[in-house]
Amino acid sequence: MGRLTGGDPSLLRRINSAVVLHALRAAETATLTDLVNDTGLSRPTVEGVVEGLVAAGLVEEAAVAEGATRRQGRPARRFRFRVEAGHLLGIEIGPHRIAALLADLGGRVRGSAHVEVPAAAPAEERLEKVRTAVTDLLGRTGVPRSALRAVGVATPGIVEADGTVRLGTALPGWTGLRLGERLRRSFRCPVLVENDANAAAVAEHWKGAATGSDDVVFVLAGLSPGAGSLIGGRLHRGFGGAAGEIGALHLLGREATPEEVLSTTGEPLHPLDEAQVAGVFARARQGDEQARAAVARYLRRLVHDVAALVLALDPELVVVGGWAADLEGVLDPLRTELARYCLRPPRVAQSLLGEAAVATGALRLALDHVEEQLFAVESTVTARR
Repeated sequence: MGRLTGGDPSLLRRINSAVVLHALRAAETATLTDLVNDTGLSRPTVEGVVEGLVAAGLVEEAAVAEGATRRQGRPARRFRFRVEAGHLLGIEIGPHRIAALLADLGGRVRGSAHVEVPAAAPAEERLEKVRTAVTDLLGRTGVPRSALRAVGVATPGIVEADGTVRLGTALPGWTGLRLGERLRRSFRCPVLVENDANAAAVAEHWKGAATGSDDVVFVLAGLSPGAGSLIGGRLHRGFGGAAGEIGALHLLGREATPEEVLSTTGEPLHPLDEAQVAGVFARARQGDEQARAAVARYLRRLVHDVAALVLALDPELVVVGGWAADLEGVLDPLRTELARYCLRPPRVAQSLLGEAAVATGALRLALDHVEEQLFAVESTVTARR
């Protein structure tokens, strides 16, 4: 990056605006003097920036608190960042449901919606369910579509930067779908599409089990697990967005497919039939020998998949989510076996966000985009390089 000079006044104004807005967001309210002290800018510069932010609807003068007095004259004017000046959407498109979260510019959730969808639903039906969930959510909260500043979307599959699903075997008709392009027709704001495990990793780092760690692997555990990783506090997608696809590791040894590993009948399980999978775990807890053997095979496969990623990335923490995180007997064997296979075993924790992790990560994706536009002070966790 070249040295910043006074030759580009528009860039200087943008930087000054970002610095002042960043300081305002960090404080509940602030006076002009506070902002001068916090930013190091001159008072005339701060006054001009605040005037522009007020005109843009991002800042307003705060009401004077009752009882606030000064020894001389009126109380100093105080200003606040208007978190209600815009809204964000986070959308999960999963095999069985569509989930949506609505938040203000401060990231506080203001409403949610859930719509069930059949696992075998074609792409068009699934997209219509997305529109239904969003329309319902905006209608109940009274937020106009025009107030949305960004929409984050999380979905299974390998997702390219433009929102195209390069490979998505979990959802019918998903491979090759220009998901970002299709959804942008419904919104007048940026739509950002991300892999679901990546989104969940970001969510746990934001407000879940990984808030204190910057080197994290999130395992979205199922029959064919996926993983998302943060390296040095930044989301790691890989060159083409395929980082973390540990569910494909069995292909290296041409071993049994994930659907065969947990079968007790010789017939492969349906990869999206969670009730069928849960039944195998339930029978194992009741002492059924075939089910116990199937669960042992599943855990062994899961450990090998996760260990491969741990050995490559050396994370501080592994967070386990997805439907398997709700089933007994997963975390302890994972801890024990990772200690056997890994040179430096990571901590292992269960997701604190549960089924909300993916939608929450999608929301964070939208929030990061808006923060880059408004604040532009530091790079965000989910920014693409």
